Amino acid sequence: MWSKASRQPVPRIIKASREHLFTSEQGYKGSRVIAVSSGKGGVGKTSLVVNLGITLASLGQRVVIFDADLGMANAEVMMGITPHYTLFDCVYGHKDIEDVIIPGPLGVQLVSGGSGFLELANLDGSRRQQLVDSLSYFDRESDFLLIDTGAGISKNVLGFVAAASEVIVVITPEPTSLADAYSLIKVLAMFKVHSEVMIVVNKAGDEREARRTAQKIESLVEQFLQIRISSIGWIVEDKLVTQAVKSQEPFSLFHPNSQPGLSITKIARRLISGQQDEGPAVENGARGFIRRLTRLFG
Repeated sequence: MWSKASRQPVPRIIKASREHLFTSEQGYKGSRVIAVSSGKGGVGKTSLVVNLGITLASLGQRVVIFDADLGMANAEVMMGITPHYTLFDCVYGHKDIEDVIIPGPLGVQLVSGGSGFLELANLDGSRRQQLVDSLSYFDRESDFLLIDTGAGISKNVLGFVAAASEVIVVITPEPTSLADAYSLIKVLAMFKVHSEVMIVVNKAGDEREARRTAQKIESLVEQFLQIRISSIGWIVEDKLVTQAVKSQEPFSLFHPNSQPGLSITKIARRLISGQQDEGPAVENGARGFIRRLTRLFG
């Protein structure tokens, strides 16, 4: 488990009006909100989120991880963190957003969604706006907001993926993983949720298998779907990753120069250099994400 000495203090939110925070929304972008999802479970999605977040932080980025895998709080387990509160406590006004944030390695911050997201449908207008304003904190204090979603094509998963500005789909060389990932991407293409989907191949035997796997899904999508696919990296299967998961010690933190660690670094650098700009400025960032999410879940 990572050292408690590496924890960074979480700054208190300055209570401010909506007008003061966003006096000029022209050109406003906020943090990059990236949903990380998969067609099926067991492909290493959460491991990618945690290690990618830590690697981005090591490269000077401010990172927040939202554990939105409802009922399966794997991100906090993998980071060796036990949250005292979840977004549920913030949604109902019992706690401020800074009380929900958990400091992690290298300044990465974790927010456990719990059942808080599901409660969005039950909020009245003023409480929803209060939540939107609270989560605007992340636009001021983070560069990347990584959403660890569940797997599959359930309403909850699709809600998070649709609300995010960008999406990464994690796949493995297994035929079932490819088939389920294609199903997820097909739904996104059908509803025109995103114009582009990024993919990461995980648990590949070697680089050749990783490239072949990426080419398979790219070929299928190009042939049958109206959506762009961008392969941003691959990670070979390594016992080090399994050991890191069991010991709750992210391999990117303790073994950054290992093969998986170097692969994650390449992916992180590609994300940093590949800034995307989708949609009107007001809809970007954490503020835009939570607005879309409240509409979808409400």
